[in-house]
Amino acid sequence: MDESMETFVPLTFRRRGVQRVATDVRSVHDVTLIDGLSRTFYWQHLLDTGAMQSGAAIARAEKLHHSVVNELLRLTLLAPDIIERFMAGKQPRRLTLMWFQRNRLMVDWQAQRQLMASFEEDV
Repeated sequence: MDESMETFVPLTFRRRGVQRVATDVRSVHDVTLIDGLSRTFYWQHLLDTGAMQSGAAIARAEKLHHSVVNELLRLTLLAPDIIERFMAGKQPRRLTLMWFQRNRLMVDWQAQRQLMASFEEDV
């Protein structure tokens, strides 16, 4: 049984410096972060279904360094409400995909929420 879900989000792409962002009337979407999230959930699906045996195998197939795949796979541990905020374009501006690659992510969802709040306080 296929339980896949599809979501349409109307966006307009604009350049902010060298970074591409998508905007709608209410928010600014970090396209790089959303793309990274979608890739990591796809990679996790490949691992869960046995289509790929490891992050290293995915990295070879995608022609990426193995550390990139393994670092980004941590995004699958994000609390669902945090992912929803990212998809709605309500992520803290300083919280980028690069931040997730360079910093550890707590597994505890409440700690993640506190981290998000700390990024919002620094604005």
